[in-house]
Amino acid sequence: MAKKRPQTKAARPQLTDGEIPVVGAREPCPCGSGRRYKACHGRAAAQAATELVHRPFEGLPGECDWVALRELVPAATAELTLKSGLPEGVPSVTLATVLPMAWPALRRDDGSVLLGLQNDTASGDISRDLADTLQRALEAKPGTPVQGRRAPAEGPRLQDLLDPKAAFEPVVHPGFEFWVPDPENATPEVTASLERANAAAIPTVKLQGVDAAYWCETPEKNHLRWVMPHPEEQLLDALARLHAAGRSNLGEGTRLVGSFRAHGLTVPVWDLPSGVTAEAIEKPAVEFAERLAAALATDAPLTADERRARGGLTNRQVTLS
Repeated sequence: MAKKRPQTKAARPQLTDGEIPVVGAREPCPCGSGRRYKACHGRAAAQAATELVHRPFEGLPGECDWVALRELVPAATAELTLKSGLPEGVPSVTLATVLPMAWPALRRDDGSVLLGLQNDTASGDISRDLADTLQRALEAKPGTPVQGRRAPAEGPRLQDLLDPKAAFEPVVHPGFEFWVPDPENATPEVTASLERANAAAIPTVKLQGVDAAYWCETPEKNHLRWVMPHPEEQLLDALARLHAAGRSNLGEGTRLVGSFRAHGLTVPVWDLPSGVTAEAIEKPAVEFAERLAAALATDAPLTADERRARGGLTNRQVTLS
């Protein structure tokens, strides 16, 4: 019998690790190894996708406001400035808390881009997921939404795309009318989404005298939620000192009730009487910021009363992310 010729494989183009595109887990790996993607280059991508970035907005201007808009504020926008400038045909890039139909991003008819912040992300790094969505929105056809996907493991982060020297100035809106510059021509789906979003929105106001503090109104009582940049342990010590001394409130009838943890930062929360407006809390918030600065500068050991106060505050912490 004739001997079988050894089979030879056609030569495949050689790709470096940085050039391997992301494909489905069960698809052949684009590197040409013959293995499924999940068993080849997908391993590194999966590890990057599950590794949680504790402070995804660290290094961005207004980190505390990024956290607030991601977790606390219903309707707000902020203009974004790209390091490389705006591409041709893109008049503006705007961050929005939520977009209609929960779209991750939208390229409007005029070419402008809206980037949604309060969406589920596919990896443990919100910044990388948002950067991938933003890049695709900049290249999308005008008038089309951008759908979510798993971002490439080695893709850029927001910190790579946004100008670190540009101001980050959120604008809080009473509703989501900024979605539809031309309401008469909005689709029925967008109109219905707008009505649902407006009905669920909690009235919220950003304080002007201090950074990243947001007043909100609920049926039972009002609240102040204040995202702070200080290390958690140091901040809890300072709050405990003030709480034990009876100086942690924001005026008569107000009470520091606990805090949230969100994206590596701590968010103290105060209950306010329903009659206390955002304007009324401005001066007390500025005065509290001064007391807090003094408490943060103190490094003496906590007293017994302060330790008890700290324990109470710690027990009333809720982790949002």
